[in-house]
Amino acid sequence: MAVSVKNLDSREFFFGHKACAGCGGSLAVRIALKVLGARAVAVLPAGCMSAVGFNFPQLAFSNNALITPFAATASVMTGIEAGLRRRGEIAHVVGFAGDGGTADIGLQALSGAIDRGDNLIYICYDNEAYMNTGIQKSGLTPFGARTTTTPITGSVRRKKDMLAIVAANGAEYAASASVGYLDDYVTKIEKAAAKPGFKYIHVIAPCPTGWGIKTNETIEIAREAVDVGLWRLREYENGQWLENCAPSRPEDLVKHLTRQGRFSALDTDKLEETKNV
Repeated sequence: MAVSVKNLDSREFFFGHKACAGCGGSLAVRIALKVLGARAVAVLPAGCMSAVGFNFPQLAFSNNALITPFAATASVMTGIEAGLRRRGEIAHVVGFAGDGGTADIGLQALSGAIDRGDNLIYICYDNEAYMNTGIQKSGLTPFGARTTTTPITGSVRRKKDMLAIVAANGAEYAASASVGYLDDYVTKIEKAAAKPGFKYIHVIAPCPTGWGIKTNETIEIAREAVDVGLWRLREYENGQWLENCAPSRPEDLVKHLTRQGRFSALDTDKLEETKNV
């Protein structure tokens, strides 16, 4: 089993895609497929990764992959897994959906798959808005973040707690991760792959275009979000919650936010208020 990014499969299963420079989502997909291997079947709804990965005739996936209707990611995964099992095939069925396709449009199908206990791995690459269609607010857009549908004050609502939602629906395993801490991400994918039932991983994946950061800052920003306590690394397993690490620099939260153009609508008082949301 792979234990770090240093000894992952050297083969590439997601490459030659058309993602923007510095795309956190493409890194999340690339690393996950390296862990799960060539026999993994990738399922993607409409979104950033399907838009950049299925540009005929330049398919960016070297393993089996297909696009689903926006709302049906988990439902299609269920059908694929059942078909493979009926044929006696052993393969991981993994879904890659963005925040909108997970927390909003795909939530009903996701809940159903969890309730059935289907043997699936669902990965939400969270770039915190509908980036592929013009940076509109999603249910996972954080408080204060500007989008094209919240252009003046930024979002006035807090993010949905998808891990809590998934846990309440009865998932076998749920975890949060960050592309800024790839070893932790790799470990959680391995853990999910070894378990039966429904597994969910929620990985923060910065979008330079939508977040207003430089293309070479993706990893740094994703790591910093964990360090300042804005993004918690945690796991839900056997009915119990586990915090994987404590914030190392909580005093730098406001500094972290002001580095991102999307939070430019927040004044000093509102920046401080983010500590409570």
